[in-house]
Amino acid sequence: MNKSYRISLAFLSVFAACAACAQQDNGQQPNIIFIFADDWGYGDLSSHGSTWVETPNIDAMASEGIDFGNFTVNSPVCSPSRAAVMTGQFPARNSVHQHFAGIDSNAERGMPDWLDPTVPMLPRLLQNAGYKTGHFGKWHLGKGTDAPSEDEYGYDEYATYNGSTNNVIKANGLASVDHAEDFIRRHKDETFFVNLWLHETHLPHYPLDKYLEQFEDLDEQKQVYASVIAEGDEGVGRVLSLLKELDIDKNTLVVFSSDNGPENTRDKSAWYHNKKKKSLGGYFSVGETGGLKGQKRSLYAGGVRVPFIVRWPGVVPEGKVDATSVMTAVDLLPTFLEVAGVKLPEGFQPDGQSVLSAFKAEGFERTQTIFWEWKGPKAKNFNWPHLGIRDGRWKLITNAELRRTELYNVEDDWAEAKDVSAEHPEVVQDLLAKLDEWKSTLPLEPPKSTLSKARK
Repeated sequence: MNKSYRISLAFLSVFAACAACAQQDNGQQPNIIFIFADDWGYGDLSSHGSTWVETPNIDAMASEGIDFGNFTVNSPVCSPSRAAVMTGQFPARNSVHQHFAGIDSNAERGMPDWLDPTVPMLPRLLQNAGYKTGHFGKWHLGKGTDAPSEDEYGYDEYATYNGSTNNVIKANGLASVDHAEDFIRRHKDETFFVNLWLHETHLPHYPLDKYLEQFEDLDEQKQVYASVIAEGDEGVGRVLSLLKELDIDKNTLVVFSSDNGPENTRDKSAWYHNKKKKSLGGYFSVGETGGLKGQKRSLYAGGVRVPFIVRWPGVVPEGKVDATSVMTAVDLLPTFLEVAGVKLPEGFQPDGQSVLSAFKAEGFERTQTIFWEWKGPKAKNFNWPHLGIRDGRWKLITNAELRRTELYNVEDDWAEAKDVSAEHPEVVQDLLAKLDEWKSTLPLEPPKSTLSKARK
């Protein structure tokens, strides 16, 4: 290889690197879209090995970006998982241990009645930095006559269900995507942040006739589930197509994930809507974990390891799979702020860390420990495991009341199939001590400002 050719190659490399960061250096902050599916298991993608669901749009998104295989959320159920994204803090720091429900139920479980809007909040921090902010779809961070409305969390616009009584939309029919598309069109010449929180695949299911016909060869349970998956995939595809149509694709970071692992229940309340039958069926969800142990409501991998796909043309490399970068939901706040060029509030230390270097495939080493707390209904023995910790290669789950502890080497045992606690007692003791120390930093009860008047 001659010298001039080597210089040319070096120049091209530098030019490519500069092009990749051009959107960050041209004075315009990048747009950010976070698509959060509901109860969507790690195995609920055709690109993740499912043989009966079809997700062409999400698969295409992965082929145009990075598919991360080692991302976890911070709770195996909805509300605390979403609180972690909004605050960058483990949900227990804000006394959010389970899903938000009625006042009496919240009080019985030591829950607040809504997420505290006064803590540092991702949408507000971006809003203060000049972003137009919108939240469309599920809320489930508190509701009631005296609960804060969504705009108090930093949103310029919102249309939600399971939230305030303002701008209510239906859970079914991709109404959330309709509103997100309208918001993006109107703000295409500005910088925006969108939380698009899909209903799919949470029960009840609302399968569309066109997808029921597409999957008519499957048994009824799989037919309905595949139809719901396909509808959610359609929503993702619509957003990505719109970005290209508006020519803002290259200046928009899009992230797709799920709030927890898949539902799989034979409960009679697990029903679905069918226009042709015009009835509620005795249906149970059949979400897939991709071979991971556990599911929704469990701190095992199947309950908290979920799909995580990142796409940003020119910045995020295409067609990569990253199974080694250890990332979690509380990382999103510091990561999105770094993407936007926004500093963390003075004195605020999130529980996560920016993983932007992983997005760029530049290497990422986790320095922050990951903690989980899950206070499930004891009557159904959902309280196992109660606590969890991920530190380096080790993941420990435990419940002191049940006198049960398990340890997994998750670098070698991705599915958490073999408990190695007996072989590594010193690791068990070290991690239990770290859990105790972390627990000592948590509040014992929610602040009074997050309680309905009826509870004060």
